Amino acid sequence: MAPRVRFAPSPTGFLHVGGARTALFNWLYARHHGGTFILRIEDTDVERSSADMVTGILDGLRWLGLTWDEGPDVGGSVGPYFQSERLSRYRAAAQRLVDEGKAYYCYCSQDRLRIEREAAEARGEAWQYDRACLRLSPDQIAEHERARTPRAIRFKVGEGHTRFDDAVHGPIEFDHANIEDFVVLRSDDHPTYHLSVVVDDAEMGITDVIRGDDHISNTPKHVLLFDALGAPVPRFAHVPLILGADKKRLSKRHGATSVMEYQRQGYLPEAMVNFLALLGWSPGNDREVMTREELIARFRLEGISGGNAVFNVEKLDWMNGQYIAKLPIASLSKTLRPLFDAAGFVADPVVHDTAGFARLLELLRPRAKRLTDFVDQARPLLTRPIQYEQDAVHKHLSVPNLASHVVALVAALRDTTPFEESQVEAAVRGTAAGRGVKAGILIHATRVAVTGRTASPGLFEVLVLLGREETITRLDQLIAFLTYQSHDFSKEIAH
Repeated sequence: MAPRVRFAPSPTGFLHVGGARTALFNWLYARHHGGTFILRIEDTDVERSSADMVTGILDGLRWLGLTWDEGPDVGGSVGPYFQSERLSRYRAAAQRLVDEGKAYYCYCSQDRLRIEREAAEARGEAWQYDRACLRLSPDQIAEHERARTPRAIRFKVGEGHTRFDDAVHGPIEFDHANIEDFVVLRSDDHPTYHLSVVVDDAEMGITDVIRGDDHISNTPKHVLLFDALGAPVPRFAHVPLILGADKKRLSKRHGATSVMEYQRQGYLPEAMVNFLALLGWSPGNDREVMTREELIARFRLEGISGGNAVFNVEKLDWMNGQYIAKLPIASLSKTLRPLFDAAGFVADPVVHDTAGFARLLELLRPRAKRLTDFVDQARPLLTRPIQYEQDAVHKHLSVPNLASHVVALVAALRDTTPFEESQVEAAVRGTAAGRGVKAGILIHATRVAVTGRTASPGLFEVLVLLGREETITRLDQLIAFLTYQSHDFSKEIAH
């Protein structure tokens, strides 16, 4: 039977990296086996859930290209796909468990439970519910019902052990002595996570549950509920958590954790998918850069590691650079033009000239790891006057008689024909040799003149891109700056 898997986020926050990786593993598994990928929104936490968060989750999945076969905006035969629209099903399931003697009403107040818990903690003991309401007589229960005492419903955990074979970790067993009679329906008539997820998985025919390691402790409760409801128990695969570089669970302190934040930071969705796939999973060889089709073809649950994965931003940057390098220039131009417009280059003639923009991007591409790097690198090439970085001034503009050297270079460049890379390079090096200085002195000074920075794409390619007149204009600005600096310095000496 083709598998049916689901990704079931809670809309109490945007789609974060851990959730995206879980969604990806489910999606890859479904696509590899020709199965069904279901998106279900677990929004029973009314106070913390919001429509904006739902939209954010859907946008994040769409950006990654993780299309769902059933769920919001798509529909399906086992909907609705929002838990807030399925409350009657959970209440009916909870009542059925009571009627069959597999669960019972609990009238204990929150104050009583809190006092019991605090007393156990003071004794240094682990607290479990004492089953006080399980021992109520029929008359006592009837009295509570007549009085309309608020009540929850607790699942009755019998003696024994629950065992399941995890596709990642192998056989896992829990002693029921360590599992209390857990609540399945709260006193406000809302289900707990345990009940809603099992009812939904059963009704939606979920065959495989792929989720984070932090759910392992929930699984024995879910197995008990599947059995109690007479539903097939799906296969479980608990994937490793994602840690930051400090080996602590990934959180906001490690930087961006929302998937859409990575889009804003200039990552390509194809690179993000490739990177996330390798967080805790291996194709079985040393391959790292893989297309979506290759990931689908090679994905196996058996390839998931039992150890936690580390989110390495440097690795993500490297991988994104690999995808940027392979992107056809037409696609790269289309992707980047909105970023340049947003950065204030809406009317720039280079940006909106197809050939000129393509030349600019090809020049910048080798040094770009993120899409935002293109705008940052291009900014000094598209704006005037040039702002010189202080470090560049100190490092490369303190050479004696530098202004006169640059004046000589301007004269040489005016006569350079054609204005192409080899001829421009020859002019720069020839000027330096003729004036008895190292070529590096003029090269570094020229780089500062045209970019304001100590580092840039290949200098001679930059000069050709700018063209003769723009290059000379920027060199003239440097000459004026050096002359002013020299004059100002002389006044200080005289004073």
